[in-house]
Amino acid sequence: MFPSRFTAARGSLSLHAIGLQPLVFAVLAGAAPVGAMAQSADAASRADASLAPVVVTAARVAQSQTDALPFTTVITAEQIRASQAIDLPTLLRREAGIQFTQTGGIGQASGLFVRGADTRQTLVLLDGVPLTKQDATGTVSIEHLMLDQIDHIEIVRGNISSIYGSSAIGGVVQIFTRRGQGPARITAEAEVGSRGTTRIAAGISGSTSNLAGTTATAAPGEAGANAAGGFHYALNASRFGTSGFSALNPAQVPTANPDRDGYRNGSVSGAISKDFGRDHQVGAKFSATQGKFDFDSTFGVPTDVHAGRTTVSTASIYSQDRFNESWTSRLSYADSRDRNTNRYDTSFGNYDDRYQSRTRMLQWTNDITLASAWHATAGVERQWQSLSVDDGFNPAFDINRNANSIFAGVQGQVGAHQLQVNLRHDQTDRVDSASTGYLGYGYLFNPRWKALASIATGFAVPPLGYLYYPGFGNPDLKAEHSRSGEVGLQYAYEATLIRAALFDTRTREQLQFDTTTFTFGNIARARNRGLEVSANGTVAETALRASLTLQDPRDASTGERLRRRAQTLASLSASRSFGAWQYGGDLGFTGSRPDGAAQLGAYGVANINARYRISKAVELFGRVENLFDRRYQTAYGFNQAPRGVFAGIRWEG
Repeated sequence: MFPSRFTAARGSLSLHAIGLQPLVFAVLAGAAPVGAMAQSADAASRADASLAPVVVTAARVAQSQTDALPFTTVITAEQIRASQAIDLPTLLRREAGIQFTQTGGIGQASGLFVRGADTRQTLVLLDGVPLTKQDATGTVSIEHLMLDQIDHIEIVRGNISSIYGSSAIGGVVQIFTRRGQGPARITAEAEVGSRGTTRIAAGISGSTSNLAGTTATAAPGEAGANAAGGFHYALNASRFGTSGFSALNPAQVPTANPDRDGYRNGSVSGAISKDFGRDHQVGAKFSATQGKFDFDSTFGVPTDVHAGRTTVSTASIYSQDRFNESWTSRLSYADSRDRNTNRYDTSFGNYDDRYQSRTRMLQWTNDITLASAWHATAGVERQWQSLSVDDGFNPAFDINRNANSIFAGVQGQVGAHQLQVNLRHDQTDRVDSASTGYLGYGYLFNPRWKALASIATGFAVPPLGYLYYPGFGNPDLKAEHSRSGEVGLQYAYEATLIRAALFDTRTREQLQFDTTTFTFGNIARARNRGLEVSANGTVAETALRASLTLQDPRDASTGERLRRRAQTLASLSASRSFGAWQYGGDLGFTGSRPDGAAQLGAYGVANINARYRISKAVELFGRVENLFDRRYQTAYGFNQAPRGVFAGIRWEG
């Protein structure tokens, strides 16, 4: 029930890697079309605005991705579909600055590092609802989120606590489920593959009117385009199952049970909304996913059998309104729950443990147009957080607390200068209050090239489990505090977007499990600095997506590298259509990492996929995962999936 601890492993970014930075950026910049410079700056600017995705996470208002000052990337619905990834970790590990650890195959416990930050220091939102957990694991149950329910994802890297509060030191990953727009659309697909894998999914979505209008505010996932007087609906469901493989490596853990560790998942999500004219909308959303998994333990004997069940659910209602030409508003209430039960059948006896982490949130946000190029945001938020635990050994307990927040921001442009300022104050029961800020600046050399810079402060409150879990908790814990700086360069033209950033983040009062007292404490300081590059564009009719991260995540108190963090991360994906065929593939690289006394080796994994459209409504697809059957580990002792072959069919009407 307590998180992994930092371990000793010294090292630094190699001079060879640092020397490659200019070359890598030059190669990625080469993805821009050679003939692009022939067009006028005004025409290029209009093309950029029409093709760049609209994002809402970087500043809480709708804006072009190219206008966002924080480092923001988008994974679109088509990119998700083209990747043929099944779950969220598989998809996200291909993105710049993101690293995953997993104790086995799909559905096993995962860790998420964004720019080297701890999992609990990255905020994960599902349709604007935080998926934070209050237990003592320091994780988020994203391993159970299937992509059948997801429309698109926005990733903001870097310290934006002043926009979203606690746990946004590393950044924010916001997931948007599918929603209804346009004529009725029904989809269904089925898939089979290696290790007894099966998947079925179906969905229906649409609206009762196609008349486009502008609603009150750019709410998460709505982005403003809705039907005047229309009714919108969406419902999606899926089931997934696999026999899996043995999670633990018996050569490293001789007491491991060699049986397969399977996984079953059932997921459903839905959304309904009603427009009242062009200026008012009310709606509701829900999602629920349940993962049932077998897992191995590093303690015990080979005959031990363990199984678990995790249910992650969210529900929200909202009203968004445009009261006049300058003022739009959104009022929402959300409830998020993470429930887990584990069953242990061991030679010492049988027992269960269970917990429920719950967050309810009431939020009111406002967007005020100050001038044609300037917007102000302001809002208040209240969260009710609770944790219930029965671990089978200690007395069961329930604990709760409240968190109140007020935030505001302003952003706009004067000539070639862009500015974004955000301020926030958070007061959390049983923990110190915190005031944080973000200052971002952009300078446009021309419509395609922009320089960026930002400074920010942030914080992360200890979860309730860190404070009060029997035997391990420490009620005197303080919040972590951080400060960050970043400078970067962006190139944007039509569908090509390239961004490079140098970043530096330092955290004090870092939460860590103290092996001398066997309790949590504010005993560490952490620092990470490095270079991050991402590129998305089309070359010779081939869609390309690439990323590179060179970083140095360390315990600033000891100089040791942070546990399981790689200094080098890289990825490249490509897809191209030939008539009815579409081919694609991706390659990911993760450098070596320390894990306790062990050193995990560097590895690269390649995947390929293909799609064939039989008709307008029917499509066949297939993929090979881990093409070269690479053996690697993201956590010491735990295997990762060998080569797998999968194929399926999709119908849309």
